[in-house]
Amino acid sequence: MKQETWKKYSEWPLVGAAFLFLAAYSILIIAEPPAPYADALVIVIWSTWAAFGVDYVVKLLLAPQPGRWFIRHPFELLMVVLPVMRPLRLLRPFTLRQVMDRAPGTAIRSRVMAYVIASAIILIYTVALSVLSFEKSAQNANITTMGDSLWWAMVTITTIGYGDFYPVTILGRWAAAALMIGGFVVLSMVTATVSSWLVESVAAATDARVRADETARNEELARLTAQVERLHHRLALGQQETGRGHTEDKPGKEPG
Repeated sequence: MKQETWKKYSEWPLVGAAFLFLAAYSILIIAEPPAPYADALVIVIWSTWAAFGVDYVVKLLLAPQPGRWFIRHPFELLMVVLPVMRPLRLLRPFTLRQVMDRAPGTAIRSRVMAYVIASAIILIYTVALSVLSFEKSAQNANITTMGDSLWWAMVTITTIGYGDFYPVTILGRWAAAALMIGGFVVLSMVTATVSSWLVESVAAATDARVRADETARNEELARLTAQVERLHHRLALGQQETGRGHTEDKPGKEPG
């Protein structure tokens, strides 16, 4: 079996595993169900971890050059090692490159924006969930509810940083650092997309105005040319009439 074949058949099952992980992790952290239900959720979480681990090992073994594939695909390893990265698997069937390849013309920007916004939403939610799991039982913690954690995540990813909420644990701060980097990337892509749209809009408006002016000049030139041709035609007719008049007035010879 080739790696591409494995990817073809494992893509959507892993998306389902990512969704199950996110749902189980959310219920476990936010609702804090009693032991029987919590145990079931933990089993689901560990099962999704096993699914991602098997996928990573199979891809590594099926790669033509496993060492090079290992170096070039760190994100695959992070999804196995870091739980917070697994929900990002929901975006894998719609990679940014595929979005740009499938979008014709100006539709690229709207699709890129939609992709970036979806990525930001998933990143905000998963990091907020992870930070809450690290912080809610820590000493002197100020992020103790999902609402506080979501507010902190949105403030952090937008680089505003009010400072009203902040992580106090080491793992929470590492998650915050990842969110800061992700926020920088997201804002950079949004800024680049909007700037590109503005530049093209201004260029299109300028080009349209130049074309309109050129069309007006051509129409005016054509009108003046037509007037000149009509005047030239009238002058030519006048000269012909004058020539015929002189010929008719010229006296003939007397008979001898």
